[in-house]
Amino acid sequence: MPLLLTGRGFRRDLEANGCLAVHAPLEGGAETRLLRRLRGAGYRTRMTSARGLGDPEVFLTQKHGIRPPHLGHNCVGRGAAVGEVQQVVPLIGDLLEGDDSVALWILEGQVLSRSELLSLCDLCKREPRLRIIVEMGGARSLRWQPMKALLNA
Repeated sequence: MPLLLTGRGFRRDLEANGCLAVHAPLEGGAETRLLRRLRGAGYRTRMTSARGLGDPEVFLTQKHGIRPPHLGHNCVGRGAAVGEVQQVVPLIGDLLEGDDSVALWILEGQVLSRSELLSLCDLCKREPRLRIIVEMGGARSLRWQPMKALLNA
């Protein structure tokens, strides 16, 4: 367990690659320990799920519109047949204010397509302060690799 005590190797790999694919034990705990180590190193952190992410770049960094689900109770005759568009603030927009580095942990990343994962890697290249950790599934012990290496394999 010395790996989880300091988190230096993880942080070094994260800073070198920008976007990491992580396989974590299913009982949990590894992600919160590593995020705590990153916060201690000066990162601003956030955890979110990949389900319902849509276009990752727009969802994370730009103001965008969504249509809430129609639950069958309200009148849909006001806006359109699919409901009114609501404007939503970007998920990490507030974290990118200032000079601190930002670490985003995305759970259930196995549901993302190859192109969505590549767009996350490109986003890390364009925004040098942003680091993204995508949990790609379970494993008996914590292991990680650069996202580009996972996608090229």
